[in-house]
Amino acid sequence: MTDFMKLQNGSDIRGVAMEGIPGQEVNLTETEAGAIAGAFAYWLGFKVGKNPFDLRICVGQDPRLSGDTLKEGVLRGIAMFGAEGYDAGLASTPAMFMSTVLPQMDFDGAVMITASHLPWNRNGFKFFTKEGGLDSKDIASILRTASKYNFVGEFYEERHSNALQMYAAYLRQMISIGLKDVPGGLSGMHIVVDAGNGAGGFFAREVLEPMGADISGSQFLEPDGTFPNHSPNPENREAVRSLCRAVTENKADLGIIFDTDVDRIAAVGSDGKAIARNRIIALAAAIAAEDYPGGTVVTDSLTSVELHEFLEKDLGLKHLRYKRGYRNVINKAKELREAGENAFLAIETSGHAAYADNFYLDDGAFLAVQLIINAARLKAEGKDITSLIEGLKSPAESAEIRFILTAEDWISLGTSVLEDIEKWVKETSGFELVSPNFEGVRADFRVPVTSGGSKKEAKGWFLLRKSLHDAVLPFNIESDTEGGTEAVLPLILDFMRRYKGIEIPE
Repeated sequence: MTDFMKLQNGSDIRGVAMEGIPGQEVNLTETEAGAIAGAFAYWLGFKVGKNPFDLRICVGQDPRLSGDTLKEGVLRGIAMFGAEGYDAGLASTPAMFMSTVLPQMDFDGAVMITASHLPWNRNGFKFFTKEGGLDSKDIASILRTASKYNFVGEFYEERHSNALQMYAAYLRQMISIGLKDVPGGLSGMHIVVDAGNGAGGFFAREVLEPMGADISGSQFLEPDGTFPNHSPNPENREAVRSLCRAVTENKADLGIIFDTDVDRIAAVGSDGKAIARNRIIALAAAIAAEDYPGGTVVTDSLTSVELHEFLEKDLGLKHLRYKRGYRNVINKAKELREAGENAFLAIETSGHAAYADNFYLDDGAFLAVQLIINAARLKAEGKDITSLIEGLKSPAESAEIRFILTAEDWISLGTSVLEDIEKWVKETSGFELVSPNFEGVRADFRVPVTSGGSKKEAKGWFLLRKSLHDAVLPFNIESDTEGGTEAVLPLILDFMRRYKGIEIPE
């Protein structure tokens, strides 16, 4: 019997939907999907104050091989509670949210069947109302309800929605308005799109090409749930390198890469260099800074010192470095906004970006449209979009280590390690705790190094934190001088060797 609570992944639901990978037992089938969708319909009725028989719910999916089977369960589960389910077919996560707010559709809620960038055998669900995505407490409530059901849904009335096409029209409208005073609009732009064989191929064919853009060289636009070319993940290095090559070979003005369900992106400039992680945050902030003078950008905890300086000194904005988890970052921005602070952008280094004027929705296609509008306007002036982030510096070195916790009580072990390393930082010369800090232990360091034959002082930072979902302590470090990370890492590794139940990398 499935333990529904183990399917929760923060504010999403994710599980193993297909056999094929050793050691991964299927725990998300049509039956679980039906119970979860029925529980969502039950929850939604109370949320919006409607009888379930008056509810309209839109259901979309990414191209995963298990999507059709799970969708059958979802539509049956919705019907079991008397609500109307509408099949949107292949769709993006942002399109599902927009189906609840665009007046042409006006659904009460939406379900996106996706596991984002995870492997082909995984799948899951994201849920939306007009207020946005559900929080982790809402997901927990739905799963508790689902665990009580004996799902016996046998029927549903077939209904369809063109949600993705409506969303594409919405994006085209934004481009038209944004380039109303640019002769030719996108007709002079060459844009390469990499959809990673996910749901993002529509952006090239239904948004850019009809607006006059040259999309030649775009790749992996065909949906394929086996993801045969590369991981559909804008953080995947090989995926981004593939786009860099495509932009360079086709002499394109801009490249855009999406994850499977199009809620995250990275970009590539005309110089063939990636615009990801700190650079995509800087660019997302720069294109909106003029509209939000002195506004606040909320990011996850992994952002660099150089990005902080660029946002605050070069752009004149405020930067709040918060926690990992796109929902954490978005909720914090909303909280600041409600308190009267002009928090206009919530964005993670992973490529999740949510603007205040787009419902705080983490929408890769929306950010892509903003980049493209600005790239076209700058090209008309003889400039490249990367000119907006010329002042952003990069660390000389960076590294990440994932310490695997093998102890049975790994949660307590992780807590003890963080408590102890905070004490170690306070007691160790050259290290200083960063404040404010909202996740794990972040410290600045100043250490002597030999670089280029001379002795120097390397400045940098490290962050040790708990993974959001796994028995892992991720460790990130950056230095402004070559040799800085090599000087600090042995100290950290020696510290971690004090503990049993932690795998130390060689």
